[in-house]
Amino acid sequence: MSTATHNPVVAGLSTLDRFLPACIGVAMAAGLLLGRLIPGLGEALSFIEVDGISLPIALGLLIMMYPVLAKVRYDRLDTVTGDRRLLVTSLVLNWIVGPALMFALAWLLLPDLPEYRTGLIIVGLARCIAMVIIWNDLACGDREAAAVLVAINSVFQVLMFAVLGWFYLSVLPGWLGLEQTTLDVSPWQIAKSVLIFLGIPLLAGYLTRRFGEKAKGRTWYEQTFLPRIGPWALYGLLFTIVILFALQGDRITSQPLDVARIALPLLAYFALMWGGGFVLGKLAGLSYERTTTLAFTAAGNNFELAIAVAIATFGVTSGQALAGVVGPLIEVPVLVGLVYVSLALRKRFAVSTPG
Repeated sequence: MSTATHNPVVAGLSTLDRFLPACIGVAMAAGLLLGRLIPGLGEALSFIEVDGISLPIALGLLIMMYPVLAKVRYDRLDTVTGDRRLLVTSLVLNWIVGPALMFALAWLLLPDLPEYRTGLIIVGLARCIAMVIIWNDLACGDREAAAVLVAINSVFQVLMFAVLGWFYLSVLPGWLGLEQTTLDVSPWQIAKSVLIFLGIPLLAGYLTRRFGEKAKGRTWYEQTFLPRIGPWALYGLLFTIVILFALQGDRITSQPLDVARIALPLLAYFALMWGGGFVLGKLAGLSYERTTTLAFTAAGNNFELAIAVAIATFGVTSGQALAGVVGPLIEVPVLVGLVYVSLALRKRFAVSTPG
């Protein structure tokens, strides 16, 4: 009998999910190699954009998010909005703890590299509204809770991103006698990112479930339709990773020491945010499903927004942009690993219903 059969975490996964870490590793390597070996590929891909939005990355994210959002039971969202423990804890982690922690780690570990430090602070301000959906789903988190928390993060992102950028890059450093900088970003730029990367797949998922169930019934929708579209979420994820790393493959592979310096605070950030979210969820008495959702929504970041803001403000070849690009380089493998950690911790929770 195989080892996988003895391991309840692995045995509960589909074949594609079991080999996901290897697939992601191959996708990352393929993207880096393509960007390194094919002259001008990164520049060519960067030209395929509309109003600052990379079309290949947008396509990959939309394909990735649609199947997961089509699985959401939208008639259950009221059970999430009534859970004050989850909502308050999520808001505190995402909009108070997260930005403050990244600010502290950036200054502590990159005091001599102001461009990378600023780039990381921008990453800390861009709360995740896209890829966290798939990490949560792979870890068997609460889909409805993820949809609600991501929507709340989206609203706060439009309202607070520029304000917090001003505070953490200019005001707070001034109070502490540190170097100050400015961030030029419009609310429309942030709203545009939210509308494209969350609004489109969320609307598509909602309409698919509503009309699919109405036409064929819930049994057909959940037992026939969803299994057919499910694998496309991972296909979209792998495609996005290849494109993202191909865009910056040359810079990443030509500056390994800089990448290592940027990676250290990112590793600490992801571990602390995910671990803190998981511990707080457990202490608050949340179910495993909602604790997992809380942890992943706290740890993930909106890399597309962070990179776009860094490029628009400081330039495509800036250190700030490189720090934004290194974000998903570290986030993707770390959060994939945390999916398996989360599943391993599942046995510590009593079997419970959402809420």
